[in-house]
Parts: sequence; structure tokens; C-alpha cells
Amino acid sequence: QVQLVESGGGLVQAGGSLRLSCAGRTFSVYTMGWFRQAPGKEREFVAARSWRGGNTYSADSVKGRFTISRDNAKDTPYLQINSLKPEDTAVYYCAASDGYASYYARDYNYWGQGTQVTVSS
Repeated sequence: QVQLVESGGGLVQAGGSLRLSCAGRTFSVYTMGWFRQAPGKEREFVAARSWRGGNTYSADSVKGRFTISRDNAKDTPYLQINSLKPEDTAVYYCAASDGYASYYARDYNYWGQGTQVTVSS
């Protein structure tokens, strides 16, 4: 069982940056993903990376601004989010999968509780 806990969210002005962390025993999983859910909207894919293959995927809306990475020594995945926009406001979730990277939430086995990111204009 993999338990995930996100941190690093907060209130930031448009144009600012945050780094989200995902604590948990993630070294054994094949893929880490990040999703987000804004009020009144469905959960949407943000980015994912398969650690062994090194393939990284990201949503068009965040390409060039969001980067998924991992500190292997700390066994901690991160989501670096730059050039934040008000439309990035959402609860951000990390997720882990024993399979290949996927854009679909249903393909992820483990989820954190989420961390709130609020971007003011």
C-alpha cells in the first residue's frame, strides 16, 4: 500500500511559482502523476512521468510552465509550477501507478488527499 501526502500549496499572485511535493513510499511505483480539480469541474490531468523509462507527459495548458521531477535521495516527487495563472487555481493531487503513464485518473492506484493552490490576479 502506497500512502501519498501532498504539500506545498498556497496562495500566490499571478506569475508566481510553487513547488508541490508528494511524500510517500513512491520508489517502487512505475509512474507518478499529478491531477487537479477546480470547483465545479472534473478532475483533470496535469502531468505524469514514468520513472524507469523517463517518459514525461503534460497537459497542453501547462506545457512549458509545469515540470514533474523526483529527488531520488529523498524518494520525493515534485511538481514545479511556474508562471501561475488564476485558471490554475485548484486542488492538486499526486497519484501513483504501477503501470505506464496515463492521462486518465482511473489508471492510477494510489492518491493523496490534495493540496490547495490559489492564484490571485
